[in-house]
Amino acid sequence: MSHLQSRPIAIIARKLFALFGADYEAFRYQSFVLQKQCEKFARKIFEPMGIDYWSKPAIFDMDNKLQKYLSYSNGFFIEAGANNGFDQSNTYYLEKFKNWQGVLIEPIPELYEQCVAERTQSQVFNCALVSQDYDQPTLKMKYIGLMSMVSGLFQDKEKEKVHVEVGVKIQGKLSTYEIEVPARTLTSILEQVGAENIDFFSLDVEQFELEVLKGLDLSRYRPKYFLIETNQKQSIDDYLENYYVQIDQLTFHDYLYQRKDDLSDNCPS
Repeated sequence: MSHLQSRPIAIIARKLFALFGADYEAFRYQSFVLQKQCEKFARKIFEPMGIDYWSKPAIFDMDNKLQKYLSYSNGFFIEAGANNGFDQSNTYYLEKFKNWQGVLIEPIPELYEQCVAERTQSQVFNCALVSQDYDQPTLKMKYIGLMSMVSGLFQDKEKEKVHVEVGVKIQGKLSTYEIEVPARTLTSILEQVGAENIDFFSLDVEQFELEVLKGLDLSRYRPKYFLIETNQKQSIDDYLENYYVQIDQLTFHDYLYQRKDDLSDNCPS
């Protein structure tokens, strides 16, 4: 935790800034931006040396937790909700240090462009993933940084408002907006890239998980592992039960599933 986030110190800092007519929140945000820039600089310097200290961006230590299952090299991944290709990515480390390649999907254009620049070994797609039954060419998204979501996903407008407010609060200065983006099924993307063996699928789409899964033909494309962030776990379990079983829980809302066909192989003891 940053010293600026410590509650007693933060209270004192706010009072001191107010005393001199300065904007404490602006200072905090600028400090955060500077910290991120320094970390990126360090990452670019040390990655070629094989030093991964700044190259494990997944939250809650998930990069290290996943190594129990994904310790091998030259795998193939899918990451839906790729953001800018680095922040909170569950596949960045695999690409940079394990020589994995894969498919990244990010619907927000400005984040997609950053992702293309960041993830040069993988194919990046600018679209929202939808179910096979979705019959419109586009889908309306609400930009909230790392918490961007499908507009109108929450039937309760007050709940959606809270989600937006929380996203803005925890990510600093953030201007939200709505945007129409191309809609595609994951099956169509995998057909386009000619995917065959898929080792890992990381799915983080802010409660739109089931619709994304309904756009993946599991009779043709069956990733070895699914990592799904969800608060609709029972629905996910029911949908995947014929092909997958949950083998681990990496955080309070991130669940790891393994293909049933592989349970006798490569399953850590």
